[in-house]
Amino acid sequence: MGIFDMFRKKKNGGAHPLPETRFPDGISFEYVRQILGRSDDFNSKLIFLGGDERIKAYLCYIDGIVSGESIARDVLRPATDPERFRDIGTTSEAAEWIFHGTVFNANVQKRDKADELIDDILSGFCALIFDDLGIALTFETKTDDKRSVEQPAMEKSVKGSKDSFNETYRVNTSLLRRKLRDPALRIEEQKVGRRSLSRVGIIYVDGLTDPEFVAELRRRVENIDVDAVLSSGNIEEYVLRQRKTLFPQMIMTERPDKFAIGIMEGRAGLLVDGLPLGFLMPANFSDFFRVPEDNSMHYIVASMLTVLRYIALLISVFLPAAYIAVTMYQPQMMPTKLMLSIIESRQTVPFSTAAEVLGMLIVFELLQEAGLRLPQTVGDTVSIIGGLVVGQSAVEAKVISPVVVIIVAMAGITGFTVPNHDMASALRVCRIAAVLLALVSGLYGMLFGSALLMYHLCTLESFGVAYMQPFAGEGDAHPWQAVIKPPLKARKRRKEFLRPMDERNQK
Repeated sequence: MGIFDMFRKKKNGGAHPLPETRFPDGISFEYVRQILGRSDDFNSKLIFLGGDERIKAYLCYIDGIVSGESIARDVLRPATDPERFRDIGTTSEAAEWIFHGTVFNANVQKRDKADELIDDILSGFCALIFDDLGIALTFETKTDDKRSVEQPAMEKSVKGSKDSFNETYRVNTSLLRRKLRDPALRIEEQKVGRRSLSRVGIIYVDGLTDPEFVAELRRRVENIDVDAVLSSGNIEEYVLRQRKTLFPQMIMTERPDKFAIGIMEGRAGLLVDGLPLGFLMPANFSDFFRVPEDNSMHYIVASMLTVLRYIALLISVFLPAAYIAVTMYQPQMMPTKLMLSIIESRQTVPFSTAAEVLGMLIVFELLQEAGLRLPQTVGDTVSIIGGLVVGQSAVEAKVISPVVVIIVAMAGITGFTVPNHDMASALRVCRIAAVLLALVSGLYGMLFGSALLMYHLCTLESFGVAYMQPFAGEGDAHPWQAVIKPPLKARKRRKEFLRPMDERNQK
């Protein structure tokens, strides 16, 4: 699909301002200037090839996305050198001569369609337009101004690689190629976004990834119909079918090593120009409780840490709700000394237990949100000092009981052990919902909410794969596989529910 076809593609009757006419004799400089010339960063110049006024072409480019030094050194200087064109007398010969190596550029394209030419110019190419021939030659002269490869900001690396994806698509593909030098690694590129024309790469290993995953992902990417792909939500809304859920259904990572591990397991991936993230699918619930460092640790230590994350999950979601249910409806379930201690601490507190817990949960969320939005140095101070000051002051003022502060703090801290930010955000919402259900009907409400949550998770799918694999779903998978990490030599086969074409990862 060409650039003009994407601009003209209408959604809900939307109109697009590009002209419908095309010059019948191929590419014309006047037409290119009509499309791009109203923008001040569009530059053009008439040059004489080899200094001969009879052989002329128009040099066009977008300032800021090309390197002026590269244009001057690799295009203008050889194109205007009389010695290189002394045996050439026609524009056609000059164009062929340039296309076959007179200009020092490794990526030279011949264009005879206006949409392809405009696409190249907007992608960081400069163009030599030959009006007499109705063609253009484009040269890759992209600027090197881009963010360097840095350490992961959100996904801390302890024993893994220290590089992370950035906003430049080609840098991200090169990082992946350095991890996986498999010649069967495939990168299929598409243009997405009617106006942004962002490059999206579908990543998979030929002969390993299930072709059905790749075909379905390719179809869903082709159906993305938005003006611009500027955030991960633009991808998720179209790639994922079941969006009526809080829980993430694709793995988003900024770490190339984690992305490469997912590809080698038999998943399909996406890399999007402008987004410092890689997307992996299908994904299931247990994937969001694994980190790449698990592969660098002893299998006993890695298994213990995974079990600890699941325990932290239960504490984070259900501890505040259990406290409300027990203190308000079933106090006889508590040990006598603990019950007396709670009663004594609450004698001077003017608020009910439910108001205390909900109030502290809201304050905790506000402090966490403030810490994320402020600059890093200020945000860390606000989240730490704010929590200490608010909690200590509330207890000393006898507004909040000390037990509630401890309960909310434990729920918040255990929530931070979830490695995935999207999963952690979903669990925070579930924590509030569990508290409200416990407030209504005690332990019965909490148990009802737990059953409802499990039912919801078991009905989810990601690209045809049960979300709760290997806890539930078809196949020979066992629940212990999501928690216990076997020794490396014992992991002879890839995960069955991913349907890899090459099942063995070891001989």
